[in-house]
Amino acid sequence: MKAADRLGTGSSFGNVPRGRSARGRAKAVTQGDVPAYELVRLRLNEVVPTPLNPRRNFGTDEEMARFGEELRAAQLAACVAVSGDTYLELWPEHSTQVGDAAFVLVNGERRYRSAQHVGLDALDFVVRNDLASSREEFVNFLLKENLDREDFDVVERARGVQALVAVCSEDNEAGARTRAAERLGMSKAWVTNQLALLTLPDDIQMQLSSGALPERDGRVLARHLKAHPELDSAQLLAYLAAAREQEAQSKQEERALLRAAKNASVLTAVNTEAVEPALPSADVPVLTAVNTPSAPRREIPQSEERPVAEISHAVASPPVDPTPHAPHVPHQVDATTSKDAVAVDYAQTLLEELGDTPADQAKAIASALSRSALEELVSELTTHL
Repeated sequence: MKAADRLGTGSSFGNVPRGRSARGRAKAVTQGDVPAYELVRLRLNEVVPTPLNPRRNFGTDEEMARFGEELRAAQLAACVAVSGDTYLELWPEHSTQVGDAAFVLVNGERRYRSAQHVGLDALDFVVRNDLASSREEFVNFLLKENLDREDFDVVERARGVQALVAVCSEDNEAGARTRAAERLGMSKAWVTNQLALLTLPDDIQMQLSSGALPERDGRVLARHLKAHPELDSAQLLAYLAAAREQEAQSKQEERALLRAAKNASVLTAVNTEAVEPALPSADVPVLTAVNTPSAPRREIPQSEERPVAEISHAVASPPVDPTPHAPHVPHQVDATTSKDAVAVDYAQTLLEELGDTPADQAKAIASALSRSALEELVSELTTHL
């Protein structure tokens, strides 16, 4: 295998296309299409990993031993390093960790540690001092390299985002999160959610790292902790268990309502102050939703936590005014109506009950939710856009 073919195709190497002939590769380098990085063989005792790497988990001893033997047979991708002097110009505070090492490892620490684990004394590297043009550029590259990995756990990623925000704030603290988001091609809200995960207690962060706790639940706990900073891990997990149970119960009730709508022969929505229309037949099941704009709506204090599913269930069953009304042409759905159409009608009925305009609907929802629950609702709705 040629040395050029062992470089790999990651962002470390400018996404070099595979399959070029030696002549085509040389032409691409000359034209500037492919960076000309020299492949060198470095002894591992000449290299130290950067302390900035957010990755902490490099596998079990068994996994490192297996990977190390694969590297002994063939190293398919080179590690990336910068010279020690160049690195210390950017990060003089790391002089103790770097010492007199000639090179600082930037990308490939798992390969580096696995090679050490099986007793290899050298690996293939490319030296890229251009990555150390600025502290921000260096950390951005380091984080992007790790984001491409499938096994980059949630907390490691959050730590990397935190490091990038920190270096971005050195020039302009006010716009640090926005700048970091632009660097990563993400939204500012995504960056904020990542940083929030690091406010959770250490034992909950460990559950996020291991995958025992989904990231979505971690974001829920982080928002709840922000509103209630006095809570400990046990109280947070108890809140999450209760929220899950209530959400499951609400979803079960909603599914039952949708099944009833699907099986109904007639779905009637009455939106006027008219008398209730006569039923087609006493033997035909009917599902009726009645809008009563005049019905009083209870204002719920902001401090009162109510999950979104609970609010939607409450709205789905408004009190029916027994006063006779004038007839109105109902909206009918026959038995052949699809489940999706029924769901759309059901959602539309909920919106109409909340108010006549989007502004009224938003005001009604906001009045019934605490700040943390409202933020959770907005976050969930955003995922469906």
